[in-house]
Amino acid sequence: MGKDEINSQTFLEMHAVNVARGDRVVLHDVNLSIRAGEHVAILGPNGCGKSTLILAMTCQLYPIFQPGMLVRIFGRERWDLTELRRHFGVVTAAPMGADLPGGRTAVTSGLDAVIAGFFSASTLWPNLHVTDEMRERAREALERMEATHLSAQLVGAMSAGEKRRILIARALVHRPQQLLLDEPSNALDLAAQRELRETLRQLAREGTGLVMVTHHLGDILPEIERIILMRGGRIVADGPREELLTEPRLSELFRVPVRIGRDEEWLHSW
Repeated sequence: MGKDEINSQTFLEMHAVNVARGDRVVLHDVNLSIRAGEHVAILGPNGCGKSTLILAMTCQLYPIFQPGMLVRIFGRERWDLTELRRHFGVVTAAPMGADLPGGRTAVTSGLDAVIAGFFSASTLWPNLHVTDEMRERAREALERMEATHLSAQLVGAMSAGEKRRILIARALVHRPQQLLLDEPSNALDLAAQRELRETLRQLAREGTGLVMVTHHLGDILPEIERIILMRGGRIVADGPREELLTEPRLSELFRVPVRIGRDEEWLHSW
């Protein structure tokens, strides 16, 4: 199945999914469908199972087998993981730089870090065969992130915001239809958060689907129209942002009084 054949399909289908980490079940009876190219935010307090859900979506954690359980990605229940990861990009909530080669290999440039994304590698090892097309697509990903000036810079010397741009460029080298982001603004200062959000808005306008996990209302882009609320390892609500991003709903979700402010298209809470 080539990329052209999956463009019109559903990105994700989950039915009766339970996931354990160690001896504890942390996701309970998850039923979820996400269209390819859809923009979705998954919102909930710390420890509610948001990041575990992302790991299940990317086949890094497997559900507990039971009758009726189903996980289907781009229309298929079975994938070779190397092939699957050509169809979506993942930006994790790891400590800044931990997912980048420069965090461990000081001599890795921004361009090489992005190219290494083709191989899911920590760096460009000598045995990896890098083609001219890979280099061109890595430069294209850096350009999309407005980060071409970081091509020759060492990742270990970059700021947190610059590293996040490189990390997203790595996720974009396969030109994925869907981008999964886990707490994308973690460890970024206010200026870097603003730059990141504008970049993600541009990706959304260009047709890249976004599935964003967050507990910050300010991360939810105006382009995101569907909200999934999680608590205690369960999806407790799933619907339009106008219905779910309200003070009563969020106060119930976080179990503290929540006030919502608006600044043009953006929301913020306190």
